[in-house]
Amino acid sequence: MKKNYIGTKTVMAEPMTASVAQGKGYRTGEHHGDAEGYEVEYEDGYRSWSPKDVFEKAYREVAGLTFGQALEALKQGRKVSRKGWNGKGMFLWLKPAAVIKSEWCKDPELKSLVDENGGEIQALGTICMYTHDSTGRKAILTGWLASQSDMLCEDWEIL
Repeated sequence: MKKNYIGTKTVMAEPMTASVAQGKGYRTGEHHGDAEGYEVEYEDGYRSWSPKDVFEKAYREVAGLTFGQALEALKQGRKVSRKGWNGKGMFLWLKPAAVIKSEWCKDPELKSLVDENGGEIQALGTICMYTHDSTGRKAILTGWLASQSDMLCEDWEIL
């Protein structure tokens, strides 16, 4: 049964005609001569040629990633950050859902809730931030929420 998939990847590319691509040894299918396309370099160093219409349906030029692309990267287990954040070294990661056991709990309120639930409780996934507190000390923020600016900016990057 077919399923839907979505991918998030960043590539480097530059315009290149089919004839130049063929001269470099790339396969161009039915595209020849002055047919427009792009030489594409993937993160692992693999290079290929893509026809212009195919490439431009899949990619657009950006200075960074959109918020949606950053979320997809988080779901893939990657860390993300914004170039526009004023604190250096700040980043986000996704803490996946898990089961918390009573014996792990140091917080008395949490332990009480877990005990009332039979010794285990489901912890929902959350976005965490590595940041700094008001005194400049390194800190972790659990349950980070995006601002309007965070959601609309395209300066996200995968670390």
